[in-house]
Amino acid sequence: MPTIFIGHGSPMNAIENNVYTEKWKEIGEKIEKPKAILSISAHWFTKGSFTTNEANPRTVYDMYGFPKELYDIVYDAPGAPELADEISKKLNIDIDNSWGIDHGTWSVLHHMYPNRDIPVFQISIDATKDARYHYELGEKLKYLRDEKVLILGSGNVVHNLRLVDYNKKGGFDFAIEFDRKIKEDILNKNHENIINYKNYGEIADLSVPYMDHFAPLLYVLGASNKDASVLCEGFELGSLSMTSYIFD
Repeated sequence: MPTIFIGHGSPMNAIENNVYTEKWKEIGEKIEKPKAILSISAHWFTKGSFTTNEANPRTVYDMYGFPKELYDIVYDAPGAPELADEISKKLNIDIDNSWGIDHGTWSVLHHMYPNRDIPVFQISIDATKDARYHYELGEKLKYLRDEKVLILGSGNVVHNLRLVDYNKKGGFDFAIEFDRKIKEDILNKNHENIINYKNYGEIADLSVPYMDHFAPLLYVLGASNKDASVLCEGFELGSLSMTSYIFD
């Protein structure tokens, strides 16, 4: 299986049809149907690394103040208990079923795999660890690809909610520059630059104020064979990058 990073943006993308969601649908139709999906979502940000092994994980509505139509979505795909237990033992990751399938995952899969017939489980992002840890954990997960498991990272290369501008079309200069540098590093296979993204200085500080939305990209990079293509790109509200990638 390939590995995929999706810039998921607003939860509203779950119920909207736009240039981004059309690409998500398209990629779900183009690639081989996976045996299971392992999602690393920005929205399960924890102290420690955890996975879910429930047979029927719940849909988590981890967002507030949105239209009822969004909360009416139930992404009731089955879980993947055996795979989760295997990963837990191999990688010393604890089981935590207090979570489920959050909107970072289901807002994307609602378009990619609307039939909800592919087992889905998540791994949390350890907020106490650095970029290299997340990349190397992705490397340890790479073997799953040979078992027909799709590794999905869902976040945003640039994600700064403190700076969003609802009247802004396109991205702020810092966001455009940081997104461009990461894109060049991905396409040129310079993963060390991405692991050390803080070396890009102020534009990195503004683009990645917290690791939560950037870390899913690191997992996908670690699990990849480095050959990458851009699925879609763009900006919303000035400080949200919607750039998405697929890796062979």
